Amino acid sequence: MKNGKVTLVSAGPSGLDLLTLKGFREIQNSDVVVFDRLVCQEIIDCIPESSEIIDVGKQKNHHPVPQDEINKILAQKAKEGKNVVRLKGGDCFLFGRGGEECEFLLKNNIPFEVVSGVTSAIAAPAYAGIPVTHRDFCSSVHIITAHTKAGSEIKIDFDSLVRLNGTLVFLMGLSSANKIINGLISSGMSRDTPVAVIENGTRPNQRKIISNIANICEMIENNHIKSPAVIVVGKVCSLSSSLDWFSKKPLFGKTIVVTRPKERTGTISDKLKQLGANVIEFPCIKTVPTVDKQSLENALKSKYDCIVLTSPAGVNAMLTALEKIGKDLRIFYSCLFAVIGNGTAQELKKYGINADFVPDVYDNDNLGKLLCENFDCNSNILILRAEKGSDELINHLKNRNIKFTEIATYSTEFICNKSSLVEDLIKNNNVDAITFTSKSTVESFVNSVNICNYYNFTAICIGQQTANAASNYGMNVKTAKNATIDDMIDLIMEEK
Repeated sequence: MKNGKVTLVSAGPSGLDLLTLKGFREIQNSDVVVFDRLVCQEIIDCIPESSEIIDVGKQKNHHPVPQDEINKILAQKAKEGKNVVRLKGGDCFLFGRGGEECEFLLKNNIPFEVVSGVTSAIAAPAYAGIPVTHRDFCSSVHIITAHTKAGSEIKIDFDSLVRLNGTLVFLMGLSSANKIINGLISSGMSRDTPVAVIENGTRPNQRKIISNIANICEMIENNHIKSPAVIVVGKVCSLSSSLDWFSKKPLFGKTIVVTRPKERTGTISDKLKQLGANVIEFPCIKTVPTVDKQSLENALKSKYDCIVLTSPAGVNAMLTALEKIGKDLRIFYSCLFAVIGNGTAQELKKYGINADFVPDVYDNDNLGKLLCENFDCNSNILILRAEKGSDELINHLKNRNIKFTEIATYSTEFICNKSSLVEDLIKNNNVDAITFTSKSTVESFVNSVNICNYYNFTAICIGQQTANAASNYGMNVKTAKNATIDDMIDLIMEEK
């Protein structure tokens, strides 16, 4: 069997935003992904379901899978003819033992490639407002690892580093901070030299402390700074206050839990992240196509005046349903389209169809009223929506004797998404808001978390039905002015 290939992919210091396009493509084309501890969940979530995922989770002084075993895994999977991605935090050739892995692959005649990436040594200072070089302060930057084998002393030529008069960036140095600082001072560095320590650099929960070299260790202890953290030493650290752009984002420091289905989280999560929020995706429901082919085929034997869709998920479910019976949107060539709101209208527009009717208030009640204003007893309407849809819509049609056919194209299922992380954050008052886009997300969320008090966060609800469900559990409810993601985000902005 012909050998496969191993690609070392640099995951960068945080989410998808700092993963290179080439790295993303390699992950998408993988058969096997072998990843480390500092690769964030957002990147792991983009690994194809068909790929085998192997967590080798190396941590400080604790390697559940030793490096020689990792090497063997890479070689063995490639010898099986598979496309293997070795996913490593930061840049895989900077203190990541990537070179050693490539040497092992070379000895075993395994083809390999390397995808360079963003290193925390540059990115973390940048997100803290620190350019590692600046013409007014220094013309060089030096990256040093303070990580050593257990029990051994750090071996750094502090005299040479001080003479360089450049910016010094220490990675994996938090536990050795006292030795680093004392070594620099002993070698003649001024006690007034600015120092920055950046915890979780580039991530929404980033923290930084700025001081001088004489006091920084005391500040590290007093602020309980934890790994991963980057230590930056040099005059450029004095620019941090004025050039700090990341922590000035409007939702920086806010933790928002998004309960929307996984396939629909992108819109709200991406917008919240752009505003600086720490977003925890906690999908509580999923949509499953459930169309009965015979029922749909029978229904489509009639001619309709209007097609009604009540959610963005319903648009995709409609297309899936039509595909199952060998049809496409052309079957509705003479029909008008009515949708429940702007989100559904935008989803429909992706397929070249502009919605003809959108109510001013995005809910089933107002959609039903709008249909009654534009159709009469001579009309025929096809409603494609989820199982167990609201009666408000069809009651309006019944009262006006408007003929309609209702087909369930998908169902909404609860996800038992147990998460100690979300529970702990809520119990410790560390969640600012949780977004709910349907009654079912509220119900499933309550079934998924083991908490007693729902007042520890603000429930941001998309509409009145959702808000009523949240209120029933005693949540602190805020309801969007219109049933749109943008209006939900506006509410979160007001809450800050």
